[in-house]
Amino acid sequence: MNRALLLVVALVAGAAFSRTARAHESRPLYIEVTEKAPLAFLVRWKIPPSVNVRNAPEVSMADGCMATTPPAPKGTTHGSLRHRSFRCEADPSGTALQIRYPLFNPSVSALVRISRLSGETHSLLASPEQTEVIIPAVESFGSVARDYLTLGVDHILEGYDHLLFLICLLLIAGTGRRILITITGFTIAHSITLALSALGVVRVPIPAVEAAIALSIIFLAVEIVRGDPNSLTYRYPIAVSSSFGLLHGFGFAAVLGETGLPQTEIPAALLFFNVGVEIGQILFVAVVIAAYQLIRFVGQTFIDRDLSIDALRPLQTPAAYAVGILASFWMIQRVATFWTT
Repeated sequence: MNRALLLVVALVAGAAFSRTARAHESRPLYIEVTEKAPLAFLVRWKIPPSVNVRNAPEVSMADGCMATTPPAPKGTTHGSLRHRSFRCEADPSGTALQIRYPLFNPSVSALVRISRLSGETHSLLASPEQTEVIIPAVESFGSVARDYLTLGVDHILEGYDHLLFLICLLLIAGTGRRILITITGFTIAHSITLALSALGVVRVPIPAVEAAIALSIIFLAVEIVRGDPNSLTYRYPIAVSSSFGLLHGFGFAAVLGETGLPQTEIPAALLFFNVGVEIGQILFVAVVIAAYQLIRFVGQTFIDRDLSIDALRPLQTPAAYAVGILASFWMIQRVATFWTT
């Protein structure tokens, strides 16, 4: 009995030791690069227990950055923290942080955290075979403007629910002047809630917002099917577009929530993301109008028929039903996530 008990204890202890050993083996080399003064950097790194002290790595910055402190003496204990200071001739953005093992590469991943004077931080993970980590470029107005402008354009053109909402607004607005006023109201409204949500002034649950956006499409589809010219929606489309624009702004902000805002150029990121959304909207509306004009041209040229808006009116009802069914599916699908998130 005692032997059996001892055997069980030994097995449990062995399993625990095995898990501990694996945990130690999985620890990465942690490197922290901190800009202490302009072009002056402190590099600190913690050697994981899995790396033999005789094979302890040296971490250095690339050419153009001179070490101002000597390397740490050999023979320190496992898991020890080491550090070196560097002064660079120019900003090290785009250069490599070098990891050098004196004996062999022990196949340990590296977690690198870079902190700049501006407050900007970057966290990078290097795979075990990597011995160099490229230091990211410093955030600048130009780079942030370019990246977030592109993000805004991509988001609106990939956001099928927003595009369907815009199509419904175009059908309800009808004429060019009303379309311009309606889209302007939508733009101003979603710009307000986008900024408020992205800056954390107003917080709303994203699943509920996404479900409400689908509901806004259903509302417009129903209005198109009814086709009542005396309804509030048809008489004052800007009121509807502005009201729902506030809602859609929270949806746009969810993208920024996933991507994150830059730490040093927040106003530029918000501005150019919003500009990107507007450019995407304008491109989409222009394509829709161009497609309509092409249909009219083909009708007049090849079938001798003017396919005006009035002539295409019978197609509005089945199209609105199709949009409403699709939006209803989206809404049900998004409401279902309330209980799974």
